[in-house]
Amino acid sequence: MTGPKGGYYKAELGEPHKFDPTFRGPVHNRGCTDVLCCVIFVIVILGYIVLGTVAWMHGDPRKVVYPTDSYGQFCGQQGTPNANKAILFYFNILQCANPTVLINLQCPTTQLCVSKCPDRFATYIDMQLNYRRNKSYWDYYKQFCKPGFNNPDKSVSQVLQDEDCPSMIVPSRPFLQRCFPDFITRNGTLTVANKTSFKDGHGKIRSVVDLRDAANGITSLLDAKEVGVKIFEDYASSWFWILIGLVISMLVSLIFILLLRFTAGVLFWMVIFGVIVAVGYGIWHCYWEYSSLKGKPSSDITISDIGFQTDFRVYLQLTQTWLIFMISLAVIEAITILVLIFLRNRVRIAIALLKEGSKAIGCLMSTLFYPIITFLLLALCIAYWAVTAVFLASSGDAVYKVMSTLPDCKYNNLTCDPETFSQSNVTKQCPGSQCTFAFYGGESLYHRYIFVLQLCNLLVFLWLVNFTIALGQCTLAGAFASYYWALRKPEDIPPSPLASSFGRALRYHTGSLAFGALILSIVQFIRIILEYLDHKLKGAHNAFTRFLLCCLKCCFWCLEHFIKFMNRNAYIMISIYGKNFCASARDAFFLLMRNVMRVAVLDKVTDFLLFLGKLLISGSVGVLAFFFFTRQIPVIQEEVPSLNYYWVPLLTVIFGSYMIAHGFFNVYAMCVDTLFLCFCEDLERNDGSPSKPYYMPPGLHRILNKTDQGGKKYAVS
Repeated sequence: MTGPKGGYYKAELGEPHKFDPTFRGPVHNRGCTDVLCCVIFVIVILGYIVLGTVAWMHGDPRKVVYPTDSYGQFCGQQGTPNANKAILFYFNILQCANPTVLINLQCPTTQLCVSKCPDRFATYIDMQLNYRRNKSYWDYYKQFCKPGFNNPDKSVSQVLQDEDCPSMIVPSRPFLQRCFPDFITRNGTLTVANKTSFKDGHGKIRSVVDLRDAANGITSLLDAKEVGVKIFEDYASSWFWILIGLVISMLVSLIFILLLRFTAGVLFWMVIFGVIVAVGYGIWHCYWEYSSLKGKPSSDITISDIGFQTDFRVYLQLTQTWLIFMISLAVIEAITILVLIFLRNRVRIAIALLKEGSKAIGCLMSTLFYPIITFLLLALCIAYWAVTAVFLASSGDAVYKVMSTLPDCKYNNLTCDPETFSQSNVTKQCPGSQCTFAFYGGESLYHRYIFVLQLCNLLVFLWLVNFTIALGQCTLAGAFASYYWALRKPEDIPPSPLASSFGRALRYHTGSLAFGALILSIVQFIRIILEYLDHKLKGAHNAFTRFLLCCLKCCFWCLEHFIKFMNRNAYIMISIYGKNFCASARDAFFLLMRNVMRVAVLDKVTDFLLFLGKLLISGSVGVLAFFFFTRQIPVIQEEVPSLNYYWVPLLTVIFGSYMIAHGFFNVYAMCVDTLFLCFCEDLERNDGSPSKPYYMPPGLHRILNKTDQGGKKYAVS
């Protein structure tokens, strides 16, 4: 209920603040909040440092970087006999079931470090026959045999039984530091070194298709590697122009925000009109292209028929592509127009908030560059988490397991000792079995709980990331609250409001920020576990299990977004009043519920307008980059670098421009949210009288139809 002059006596939801004549913005005389959580947070950080130290002591990143042979030795490691042998060679790749087995080194054949991959077809039998008249055959073949073996006269059967040398070698090339067959498709026929068949060293003629089946998927991976090399070349030749495009987007974002201070209404209506016109032109252009291609031969092929193509121009020759574009743009156009028709008055209110936010940022320009601090802190968290995860994953000693091609071998997949394996009964009961390196692990308490430590590493990482984001939100909210609660702007704004707000947040509210971040981190952690379970159960046929998992994922997704929204507003209240997290979250919740319609409309309309600004900035810079990289700007055609795929730098510029605009507008959105909460607090604390004056600017006062102390009514929006 409101009093005769607009002040609140009592609200239905929560108790509003009573007027405090000494209140002048963020409380400076405050105490530490949520001390227990702060202590726990500090202890967890210290424990995280201990975890990283222990992982560093036990782990060895070389186990991840370098491939490992059958004897647990690293390929390419400096200071070892394998220093110049950086590639892993498989004695009989036909025994490997799939590429996952290869990459995980779980293939039942001897694996050896070599300096280069074979470049020809050969078998040990042919080598032994040719060796007697030409020693060079053995000199080439022995580099793929076990180190120290130099007896080409040894019987073939004994050599193959002892796995001294491979029964055959095939032309290969290195990929992921491993030798894979050099597949080449010629006129639709799969070949290796222009051959479609080869000898397997056991007296049989095998088809190249057998190699493809053994290394299923490697061909596409090798093609992907070639595309990756070309993409890297494009980045190497165009990085300077990409950087220029990102600098331009940063300047445009900054100018865009500063212009809102003076021409928010005009600028945003221009943005909306520009988007409508641009989308309308896009619809017409798509229809024109669709009509032009309709009836042409091969234009009615579907996208699924041609599959993935690196040349995007292939898709532009299909009518289906332009039809999809046209329908998508038409839906966007309809939604935009409907929003403007039904929410036109609320758009005016949002413009007033944006204009005031632009004024606040104009007075506090340093806030625009605070995301750099957040980025550096996040980069530190990510780097520490990644390094710790790698060291944990590489902890342990080499574990060897029996690998046999016989499916009924009872020793298969059991641990073994490579030094005594040849004298054991395994080789007799399972002929051809190998004691092969499998993975790194151990039987100690530390090794048994490595998976648990990885989960702890992930949870603490999420906690630190969310705390870093919370610190940034609280810092920015405190600075913008200092602006709002200054009766005379900018004269009454305290000095260095951003630095002061940062100091207050760290000194007094580390526990509260950590508390809110922990709640959000636990929900995110559960979501990650649910995603993992969903990935593992994709092949499950239990419909109820899939339905339950889908419901849980949906519920936790909603819960995460709700907690993010509440945390954001709780941090604003913490920055103003200095209360603990629970009290601030409660006050923010009831304050928002008392203004639920304003929150629902103004907040979303503001988000919509800021999103349009992001699209305008990334789109305009993207169009400029498109004309540049496709050599359609005559003045600077000669400066354009030669590219394999022009879309590589183009997409990089567009994505980078969007992220830069997103970073600037995040600060701006935090400013608007803070001003809105302060505005709601202002309405409940004050009534516009000389003893209780409003702190809101006259523009907001006028648009939201509030009464001044003399009872004069302002125009309604």
